[in-house]
Amino acid sequence: MEQNLTSGVVERIRDVCRYIEEHHDEPLTIAQLASLAAMSRFHFARSFRALTGVTPRDYVNGVRTQTLKAGLRTSGGVDAAIYDAGYGSSSRVYERAADRLGMTSGQYRRGGAGVEISTVCVATVLGFMMIGATNRGICFLQFGDSAEALDAQLHREYPSARIVQSAKPSPPLDAWVGAVNRYLKGEQPDLALPLDIRATAFQLRVWKYLQGIPYGHLQSYAEVAKGIGAPGSARAVAQACGRNAVAIAIPCHRIVRGDGNLGGYRWGLHRKRVLIDLERARRPVPQA
Repeated sequence: MEQNLTSGVVERIRDVCRYIEEHHDEPLTIAQLASLAAMSRFHFARSFRALTGVTPRDYVNGVRTQTLKAGLRTSGGVDAAIYDAGYGSSSRVYERAADRLGMTSGQYRRGGAGVEISTVCVATVLGFMMIGATNRGICFLQFGDSAEALDAQLHREYPSARIVQSAKPSPPLDAWVGAVNRYLKGEQPDLALPLDIRATAFQLRVWKYLQGIPYGHLQSYAEVAKGIGAPGSARAVAQACGRNAVAIAIPCHRIVRGDGNLGGYRWGLHRKRVLIDLERARRPVPQA
């Protein structure tokens, strides 16, 4: 755990992180990275996870995934982006593409081309809500001041996807809208919505933890960092919350600063306050 790491060890791990970010396109082994940190493989792996919340391998893959996503949008081809990102072969990234990108690499490079996203936009107590879903699950659940602004946000993420807007949503979309509305009325505290999201290993670790925080309870960014086994990574936890694209389903509104202040919320602090007050008012009373 980070509080047990000396300042020298912390700095060496951070140097390794910077090295990974600068050399992700090269073969990287745990032995090589441990040697750079002047530590044994066991001590290095344990210290790395304590500081970052992920294994060295997951960190490398996370950096490569982010590079791949950027390269797929700008490079001349999928294979070029794959090798530039540091993957040894195209087969390896295609095997992982669905888990890491939410769609195949070619589809992501083409801005979602070949992917159909069905959407519905409705008015709620939090303003307009848009839900976008692929055939795998919800990829977009956000609140805004207008349907146009939400539609523009969806198109920025998936500029080439076939986005289907319908006045009469499909049965699954209709059911998910109903579930969210029941939640906003305090009638359905547990939202088990199918999701189709993209994330780094660290983001997934944070988001899964958030889904385990009980309805009506709050935790600080530091408490979440400690809960995922990466104390001291509160800032990274806050960044992961800020990149959440599915409001409520991943309840980042339950995370506040250590002093009790609301912190941040990508859909507006006024909405975060409404959600916190809603849950607090309807939180189940413990049985004596």
